[in-house]
Amino acid sequence: MSDNRLSVLKTYKLFVGGKFPRSESGRVYEVTDAKGRWLANAPLASRKDARDAVVAARKAFGGWSGATAYNRGQILYRVAEMLEGRRGQFIHEVADAEGLSKSKATAQVDAAIDRWVWYAGWSDKTAQIAGSANPVAGPYFNLSSPEPTGVVALLAPQESSFLGLVSVIAPAIVTGNTAVVVAAERAPLPALSLAEVLATSDLPGGVVNILSGRTAEIAAPLAAHQDVNAIDLAGAEPELAVELEKAAAENLKRVLRPQAVDWAADPGTGRLLAFLETKTVWHPMGV
Repeated sequence: MSDNRLSVLKTYKLFVGGKFPRSESGRVYEVTDAKGRWLANAPLASRKDARDAVVAARKAFGGWSGATAYNRGQILYRVAEMLEGRRGQFIHEVADAEGLSKSKATAQVDAAIDRWVWYAGWSDKTAQIAGSANPVAGPYFNLSSPEPTGVVALLAPQESSFLGLVSVIAPAIVTGNTAVVVAAERAPLPALSLAEVLATSDLPGGVVNILSGRTAEIAAPLAAHQDVNAIDLAGAEPELAVELEKAAAENLKRVLRPQAVDWAADPGTGRLLAFLETKTVWHPMGV
């Protein structure tokens, strides 16, 4: 075999509606490692791509939110199995993206897979901590139960390309929401590789849609979109976060503001409960 063989470079694409389209504009941008060396050309998503992703997420919402909590948990566990099978690839991508040694990148990837499993386990337990039987005056049962908010836009953390990414996606979808994810602008490759795992798992198309490109350019139409019900600003710089929150206020979106987060720490249930609504039902006793 010739020593002059050229390797086959990987083409990264967007992930929308369970498929892998190129950006409708045909644009790409260079992704480099922590030392500035070229890694790949990533698709530069446009406003039209963002709108297409919202349409896909809305279409998938009915089936995903209507699935049993047990079924959603099974599907998330399946994703974790497939992440484990591609562990080596993610270690390599995270090491390049964040300038980490192999051992530190391995710790990040292992923590991300464990985090995904942790959230999967909450699928059929969320109602126990977010729901209640309420004492009321009168012969009624009064029961409150959590329901998913709808389509959630997630701006992935910029500084944690995989652990932080998983930490915002998993809690949003395990409770029945669907998501449009804006990958970390400087390090989108782990997110685009995660899309390949999601596409070959049991996750229905459109439940998670992943866009790469300029965070500000993609996030602006998502914050203003009438069919996006909530937005997580984890990956927004302070000035951009203020602009997006103002846009979201125009259509009464639920907003999770950016905050300092140690992604390696115990995540608690904050993000799990952030995008849930409470439905309360009154029912006469004895009927």
